Amino acid sequence: MYQSSKPQRGPLPAANRGDSPVSVIGAGIAGAWQALLFAQAGHDVTLHERSDAAMMLSTSHWAGGMLAPWCESEIAEPVISRLGLRALDLWRRELPDTPFNGSLVVAHSRDRNDFERFARLTKGHQRLDAAALAALEPSLEGRFRDALFFAGEGHVEPRRVLPQLHARIVAAGGTIRFNSEPAPDDLDGIVIDCRGLAARDTQPALRGVKGELILIETGEVQLARPVRLIHPRWPLYVIPREDGRFMLGATTIEAEDTGVSVRSALELLGAAYAVHPAFAEARILEFGSGLRPAFPDNLPRIAVDAQRIAVNGLYRHGFLIAPALAELTLAYVERGQIDNEVMQCA
Repeated sequence: MYQSSKPQRGPLPAANRGDSPVSVIGAGIAGAWQALLFAQAGHDVTLHERSDAAMMLSTSHWAGGMLAPWCESEIAEPVISRLGLRALDLWRRELPDTPFNGSLVVAHSRDRNDFERFARLTKGHQRLDAAALAALEPSLEGRFRDALFFAGEGHVEPRRVLPQLHARIVAAGGTIRFNSEPAPDDLDGIVIDCRGLAARDTQPALRGVKGELILIETGEVQLARPVRLIHPRWPLYVIPREDGRFMLGATTIEAEDTGVSVRSALELLGAAYAVHPAFAEARILEFGSGLRPAFPDNLPRIAVDAQRIAVNGLYRHGFLIAPALAELTLAYVERGQIDNEVMQCA
């Protein structure tokens, strides 16, 4: 599993497969991975989701879907990189078509110092000169004098990959109940609470961190991988989707409203234009935002109290670390194994 995981006995005894039903609440990226790994391990799994199959009420619906453990290490704690690197293997194993084309980090001359700082604080990249960048992404020819290429990173489109994960859960023998919002105490057996901010009734320390996005469409620019533009306040991303669409994101704002501010919209659209001027003629398809659940330290937590397990606080790293958190939860239920950096037992 992980080197820092130590086999210990927690309050929940190791279960024989199928001995106790497993209920997962929340079919976003955290809950979907929990349900999938438990179902594949032979458990009787039911996944509950308060919204319908379109998942419009889920934070995951508004996510960027970047699988970038090396890039995130610039600001994230080492545990995020550790979980993220393990999760890349799980993404490859369960969804082999996941695009791992790498990611690019670029900057304009005025942000050169921040670019060099990013390079110093991260690993897993190679520096490309202008010619190598143009060979990798022809649309960026002449746009930047160099770039950092993180070849091992990937990305997924949340609105496409969540239905794929749900289908795999059903194929593994699990059941999904949409428009179902039970309270954890109303369910028998093992309950895994992945409700995000809705779990503040039992985890009051949670807060919402807003991430805004804009979806645009153009046939004038082609990109095979996310491009992260260094910005004075936060990194801004241009993430390719299918059918000539691009997601622009994502801000990190300490606010719990779900609107998109004029300032953010200008910065996101300006970032796209700074990456390539052809984006100025792109068609805007959608503005939106989601509230990421976070604890005060911005680190994920698996909290165990008897047969109630809460998986929460994934912050801006949900798609990156959710598979690894599910693997940890499964190892705890089946073998009593505890990861001391992530798990808390009552």
